[in-house]
Amino acid sequence: MGWTIAAAVLAVLAVAETIALLVMRSRLAASRRETEELRGRLDTRNMLWTGGREAVKQVWQTANLVRTQGLGGAVRSSIEELADWADVERPDLARLAPDGKVVVMFSDIEESTALNERIGDRAWVKLIGSHDRMVRRLVNKHDGHVVKSQGDGFMVAFADPAAAVNCAVSMQRELARDAKRLRNNSIRVRIGIHMGKSVRRGDDLFGRNVAMAARVASQADGGEILVSEPVRAAVGDQQTFDEGRDAELKGFSGSYRLYAVA
Repeated sequence: MGWTIAAAVLAVLAVAETIALLVMRSRLAASRRETEELRGRLDTRNMLWTGGREAVKQVWQTANLVRTQGLGGAVRSSIEELADWADVERPDLARLAPDGKVVVMFSDIEESTALNERIGDRAWVKLIGSHDRMVRRLVNKHDGHVVKSQGDGFMVAFADPAAAVNCAVSMQRELARDAKRLRNNSIRVRIGIHMGKSVRRGDDLFGRNVAMAARVASQADGGEILVSEPVRAAVGDQQTFDEGRDAELKGFSGSYRLYAVA
């Protein structure tokens, strides 16, 4: 009788192990298929020209977010993800604003995922590389510093609010000229600028005013430059602004007056 029970238990264990093995094999095969499919889409060897590394990094980081946090964790604005995903480019931020007030500008390509799908990965990486070079050239021209970048988004620091606005205007003008040449492959960028005291840790910027700048950018439409009330007041008549609009900003109580550069 004891041998019969033992044999039955062993048989059940054998069946359970077989089922577990089949499930593991199935999951491993699915994982391998997904990996090969992703590798095929990336075509990594053809993405090593300028901007390629940033695009590859962004795809893998997105995939990691999906794995660890689910789809909801990955579907977020690139403006909001800059602080988590991008590499610090180590500018000398201390000399920017001795009084602690820093002008922060965020830029983000509108509907970048849809554009990537439409034109394909190779054309997208080429477009992103060109955009990256343009942004860095104009930021440098206007005495700004790229703090972080994430493929289709930038976080930039300035000492002078007028310089930040002028840089944003130059960016939008170049993009408008490119739109006439590229037509359906052109990009539209939303830009937000805010000024205030920021906490510096190493070569990075943190604090309420950095978050505020990101929220201002999130309110902008493609092709639009939005600035906060402090930036509008500091720039004065050096630029033309509209009459402004009130907006509620995520994470901040009350409403805030935002102005678009005309």
